[in-house]
Amino acid sequence: PFQQTLAVNKKLNCCTEVLLESLDQLKTVGSNKDGLLYGVPVSIKENIAFKDHDCSCGVIINLDQPAEKDSVLVQILKKQGAIPFVKTNLPQALLSYDCSNPIYGQTVNPHNPQKTSGGSSGGEAALIGGGGSLLGIGTDLGGSIRIPASFSGICGFKPTAGRLSSQGVRPIYRGQKSVLSSPGPMARDVDSLALCMQALLCDHMFSLDPTVPPLPFNMEIYRSSRPLRIGYLENDGYTQPSPSMARGVREVKALLEQAGHTLVPYHPLKIDEIFPELMIKGFLADGGTSLLQKLKGGPEDPCLKGQFHRYRLPKWYKTIRSFLLKPKVTALSYTIVYNLLNFPVGVVTVSTVTSKDEEELKHCNGYYQDMWDKLFKEAVAGGEGLPVAVQCVALPWQDELCLRFMKEVEQLVKQSKK
Repeated sequence: PFQQTLAVNKKLNCCTEVLLESLDQLKTVGSNKDGLLYGVPVSIKENIAFKDHDCSCGVIINLDQPAEKDSVLVQILKKQGAIPFVKTNLPQALLSYDCSNPIYGQTVNPHNPQKTSGGSSGGEAALIGGGGSLLGIGTDLGGSIRIPASFSGICGFKPTAGRLSSQGVRPIYRGQKSVLSSPGPMARDVDSLALCMQALLCDHMFSLDPTVPPLPFNMEIYRSSRPLRIGYLENDGYTQPSPSMARGVREVKALLEQAGHTLVPYHPLKIDEIFPELMIKGFLADGGTSLLQKLKGGPEDPCLKGQFHRYRLPKWYKTIRSFLLKPKVTALSYTIVYNLLNFPVGVVTVSTVTSKDEEELKHCNGYYQDMWDKLFKEAVAGGEGLPVAVQCVALPWQDELCLRFMKEVEQLVKQSKK
């Protein structure tokens, strides 16, 4: 896979380094032919520990601190016969849906180099979407697997936090427990995600990390074909979806109903209060202080300067400003709510942006007509031909059911295109 990967990386700048140890592993992999991922090359996000390599999170202060041992996930991948072979790019300090940092530079979208691959698992999504990897491991704190997976036209899955081990997965700062991060698989189809989950949820992981509940993958639920009762949501009343996103949901709803599933409309409660109060105040409870400490003495990525500048404003100014200007819209509301609730959730690509979507976008001004609504419209414009995805969500610990739902969507979309 190396030549293909290097060719994709040349175009998209999605890899941070080649794990040369994988060449040695190729020689010994024959001893584990019963591994579920036998011989599969796997890419891993840069913040996932691999022995003797950095987990910088795109921050200079974290360089030259090679990991002392493999993360639990990397140990399990190797045990199952997989070959972790490259590390992939991420945005500086992880809290972004772009994918750029001063160490490794900007990753671009595999379908349009003028657009971002999304973040924070953007290198992973670009590499898989560009055909340079079959399977990857990302992490998701507010949409960091799902956003880049949807931008890059692949599938991504955020499991229930705690289902997979996070030992050796480096956060940008520790102690933030109200909005939960989760590592998870990214691939070109749902079966690959399910196989990866099945491989990771093994006795070896449960013994290496006793904080993980010993719940093996339930194949019966994944393979079930009973009709589902599905709640659907076209918009949350907080961030106006782009026309292509809303259309994607409507089309999938129709396909699911035709297939005999029951679709029920629902409206989330008070996102305009929950978003600033529980989510933003959750992962920025210290006002960004811990994050700023990580940036000391190093360059800051131009893409993130505005974000870092807001964290540096004096507390009295922030207080007055938030009193006068109620905090409004960022486009994260659709994704981060499931980190807060700790629901398993994944994305499946279902369509592409049409010229009609582009035309309709001109008449979208958002629910608040503030700076965020203007930025959202600018960012989404010029996306004709880019992938459109939907999110599939289940209740906590129902990870197999969530993947089964994703598989159903994937198959129905495939059939409808025929």
